[in-house]
Amino acid sequence: MIGEASGQKLPLVVDLDGTLIKSDLLLESFFANVGKNPASVFGFLAALRHGKARFKDALAQGVDLDVASLPYDQKILDLITAARNEGRPVYLASASNAKFVGAVADHLGLFTDWFASDASTNNSAHTKAEFLVGKFGAHGFDYVGNDKADLPVWAVASGRIGVRTAPALSGRLAALGVEVIESPAPQLKSWIKLIRVHQYAKNGLVFLPLLAAHKFDLLSLYHCVLAAIAFSLCASSVYIFNDLVDLSADRGHPSKRRRPLASGAIPIMRGVIAMPVLFLASIVVAALVSWQFLGVLLFYFAVTNAYTCWLKTKMLIDVVALAALYSLRVIGGAVAINVTASEWLIGFSMFIFASLALIKRYIELAVRLDKELPDPSNRNYKLGDMPIVASLAAASGFNAVTVFALYISSDTVHSLYRHPQFLWLVCPILMYWISRMVMLAHRRLVHDDPIVFALKDRVSYAAGAAIALVVLAAI
Repeated sequence: MIGEASGQKLPLVVDLDGTLIKSDLLLESFFANVGKNPASVFGFLAALRHGKARFKDALAQGVDLDVASLPYDQKILDLITAARNEGRPVYLASASNAKFVGAVADHLGLFTDWFASDASTNNSAHTKAEFLVGKFGAHGFDYVGNDKADLPVWAVASGRIGVRTAPALSGRLAALGVEVIESPAPQLKSWIKLIRVHQYAKNGLVFLPLLAAHKFDLLSLYHCVLAAIAFSLCASSVYIFNDLVDLSADRGHPSKRRRPLASGAIPIMRGVIAMPVLFLASIVVAALVSWQFLGVLLFYFAVTNAYTCWLKTKMLIDVVALAALYSLRVIGGAVAINVTASEWLIGFSMFIFASLALIKRYIELAVRLDKELPDPSNRNYKLGDMPIVASLAAASGFNAVTVFALYISSDTVHSLYRHPQFLWLVCPILMYWISRMVMLAHRRLVHDDPIVFALKDRVSYAAGAAIALVVLAAI
């Protein structure tokens, strides 16, 4: 019977990563460090040459994780509470660095003592098993773990419990008599949320050059479709990287804390594996379009990662970077169909998307203000900046209308449209739509991303349909 031997209550020993928490602190600390300073990866690789223990210690010293917001497994917390109620001592034994393990133990206040890795010893697998046998004797403790590295520990434990164990281990777990606590597998909707399928509509921007140049042949349409797919796959890869870097910040956010990696709905390692798979898939699709388009996609990938690691922490530079990333989709669409991207189209794109990026920042600040949260730690904005951010959003949006008005007066328009004067009707529609978006954001009626909001907004669809009718009339 688990918990008893010869009438004595055995201590319960609980693993941390993947067991007590639905996360992996080694991976968390690695990406947190890389997000702060990408060049630090070289120092960590140098530390790894001296062993995994030194590597973990170097990572731990580089960041301070918010252990209060970690995704704790309620089933394991209940198991610990039940053991304590029975009068059993409970220990936390982890391969994570002592800095993190001690912080978790102090935060929960549930453990008799804790054991962890330090700069010279990696408290994992056989090393952990030998330590626990020396502490409690062979079969003198019950153990709760989750991973292949826990097999040597289960082998010398009395009671054996597993959680979130890999299917490939089922045979070996059965042979050891490990009692597996069933955990739900990641659901499809969690994966869809992780790779941001709802954001794929933004990649429809690659079709703008096709529409602007009136190049409607099937080959051009085919290349635009491939370009949109390539951008979508590449963006999903970067979204995962962004989530890995922002784990701690996301957990402190009212809505982002429910993201699959931050909440533990999808194991971090699976996200790490999916990231390069999606990126490589995007490269293959991009190469089917053209090598020139592949170059644009790789540049987009580089700028997006620079935004994740550095640019997003720079006030207003982050807005310019976001506008540039949207404009790169337009440029990519032009390259995909082998036409020159219109200077008017690029200028319009920069202003309109800078406006939407500023609205997004305004919304983020408004959420924190309404929730009485402090200034964001991963953005260089303050709650008091909200009026200025809203003003800049409106100004940038109206500059986009100005660029469009100048475009209507250009010689290019007269060569493409038989009735270019009709295009003037687009200006008041754009002015109304931009003003409305700013007002709705101010009224807290736009949540998180204004582009995603627009894709669900009937008024935005009506405005888009009106613009489409005007353009058709002008043709």
